[in-house]
Amino acid sequence: MIHFDNVTLAYGDKAVLTGLDLHVPPGAHVALTGPSGCGKTTVLSLAAGLLRPTAGTVRVAARRTAYAFQEHRLLPWRTAAENVNLVLGDSQATMPRALEWLDLVGMADAAERLPHALSGGMRQRVNLARALACEGDLLLLDEPLKELDPSRRDSILSLLQSRSAGRTLLLATHDREETGSLADQTYAYHNGRFEPV
Repeated sequence: MIHFDNVTLAYGDKAVLTGLDLHVPPGAHVALTGPSGCGKTTVLSLAAGLLRPTAGTVRVAARRTAYAFQEHRLLPWRTAAENVNLVLGDSQATMPRALEWLDLVGMADAAERLPHALSGGMRQRVNLARALACEGDLLLLDEPLKELDPSRRDSILSLLQSRSAGRTLLLATHDREETGSLADQTYAYHNGRFEPV
């Protein structure tokens, strides 16, 4: 599904990734762990085609990619429901499905609110609902539980477990609970590289 072969990505003289080899077979669930700034988000962005490597090759054989971004990226002029509905066809006919996804993340009561009227954790749940609703065969999750209240973490983690089944998952996280619950293989950052552990 995902093949990184000797991938380097640099901004000017600063290399973010150097010689990365990463192979994620179809249906595998892989977590990337390491300190902030080590390149986890960069790997996800390369897999999504949002960045191109400076050297090496990235090949992704997904029919459709769903991405839950760390920084939400909700359209500020669209309601929570409208943000989710974007990936479902953006029509009145698909709005009931968008509302169902919001209900699954505990956001049914905030469906008509704009992002600026939502807390960080609420925006994160809309972000996750949108990614899961996309139903891509490749699911990219960047720190998916980072801003959630402790009372919401278990239910959202269970939802991610059930809805990522059968999909290829690439997860960037600092959280051991996320890694243990969602991934069957972990790559940890060590001496400038991500290595299997």
